[in-house]
Amino acid sequence: MNEFRHKGGNTIIKKTINKGVSFGSVLAMVISYTTWKSILWAIIHGILGWVYVIYFIFKHA
Repeated sequence: MNEFRHKGGNTIIKKTINKGVSFGSVLAMVISYTTWKSILWAIIHGILGWVYVIYFIFKHA
């Protein structure tokens, strides 16, 4: 379902943000599970999303 509007650019921005949030959550869950081998921590970190990804980068880089 793609929506392209010339006057309503908000639809495209909302879809982009939603996809970015989803990707951040999945990335956080994969990093968490790979690091801690715990489904509970993966769920918690998935809720935090990009916050955990950025934390992980600073902590382990």
